[in-house]
Amino acid sequence: MSKRSCIFLFLATMSLSHWAVSQQPQVIDRVAAVVGSNIILQSEIEMEYAQYLAQGNKASEDFKCYILQQQLTQKLLAQQAAIDSIEVSESEVDDNINARLRYMSGQAGGQERLERFLNRSLLQYKEEMRPSVYEQLKANKMQQNIVSGIDVTPLEVRRYYESLNKDSLPYFNTEVEVGELVVYPQLTREEKQQFRDRAESLRRQVAEGADFATIARLYSQDGGSAPYGGDLGFSTRDRYVKEFSAVAFRLKPGELSPVFESEHGFHFLEVLERRGEEVRVRHVLIQTKPTEASLNRAKAHIDSIYDRVVSKKLDFYTAATLYSDNKETKYNGGMLLNMENQQSRTTLIPVDKLDASVFTAIDTLQPGQYSRPARFTDAMGKVGYQFTYLKSRTPPHQANLEQDFAKIKEAALEDKINRKLSEWFERRRKVTFISINADYHGCDDLKIWLQDSGGTTVAQR
Repeated sequence: MSKRSCIFLFLATMSLSHWAVSQQPQVIDRVAAVVGSNIILQSEIEMEYAQYLAQGNKASEDFKCYILQQQLTQKLLAQQAAIDSIEVSESEVDDNINARLRYMSGQAGGQERLERFLNRSLLQYKEEMRPSVYEQLKANKMQQNIVSGIDVTPLEVRRYYESLNKDSLPYFNTEVEVGELVVYPQLTREEKQQFRDRAESLRRQVAEGADFATIARLYSQDGGSAPYGGDLGFSTRDRYVKEFSAVAFRLKPGELSPVFESEHGFHFLEVLERRGEEVRVRHVLIQTKPTEASLNRAKAHIDSIYDRVVSKKLDFYTAATLYSDNKETKYNGGMLLNMENQQSRTTLIPVDKLDASVFTAIDTLQPGQYSRPARFTDAMGKVGYQFTYLKSRTPPHQANLEQDFAKIKEAALEDKINRKLSEWFERRRKVTFISINADYHGCDDLKIWLQDSGGTTVAQR
């Protein structure tokens, strides 16, 4: 692993380490390293190593070196975060831990199975995780502060490109620019009534004394919260759709809401706790399903839009902005974005990164053409109709400024960020006491940490 990647690849993944290590033989603990006033225990490294093995990887002592390198990085960042008074709220820690536990419960096959596997309650386990998660979030914020505001000018992009070895420039596969216009069926009030009635019936059971959590587990169609009795944890107003927020932040703890509608279906909720600008609620969701009549109306609607676009009575970008029901693309004029290029937001997408349905839709199209409207099911299970627009198709080529400015700009920005971080770490390392156990002195990942620092790098035993 290169020095650059081992310095900057930071532990920000959902950790299963405690889970995995609970099944591993325990070792007598010792200090693996000291960073300033903080220590890194061998048990912490073994926890992360157990996660690595639990994911099906082969045993590798070198990976323990990599884990220690990441721990050193995290400690250094967290220490500076404390000096700079960077704060992490309890709700941020709670949200992070809850997300980890939802993931772990999914891996284990449910909350009860996870608790049996851990041999402890999730409440107890959450408290065990809290210090580590808190430090990790502080370190992440510190790293974001270090690189905030960094950008590159067009001149810097050109200079970066000219500094590259032309024989080693990347070769890009075929790329396309693709747009889509999506129409979902809209139900009439009468068509929605059966779903509202179902939600009303469940709410009535809760109001008459049935256990809310049991009703949510059995009947709620929100797959993310139903296994937890509908509990959504603490969240701020902006985390929910507006209809949900309006109800959740109006009620007092213990109050049960009436049934209300959002884009997801019909809900009712109970406020469990309020904490400043945050509220913790649990809810039951009954999703609406399209009727055959609503599907026929949606098909007629998108056919009409398609005819106007193809006959050039309406341009595609305007049509998508006005009529598409895909909120992720309609404000881009219907154009899909390359999600691997978050910073540059380029519309150029390698064909091997396209969804299979999109690739099939454009495979026989020429630039400027449209696929016929067709029925589809999205990632959330919603049924609708869409047609696709192929704006451009770029043949395979070696990277150049004319065709690939956005990609080269992203690489130049990453290089500038890495240099900034490298300079920061080097300065902090030189004035910070760092001591690493002699067992790790042969690690390539740790060579830079074994150089002179603010304290002697003592070989601990």
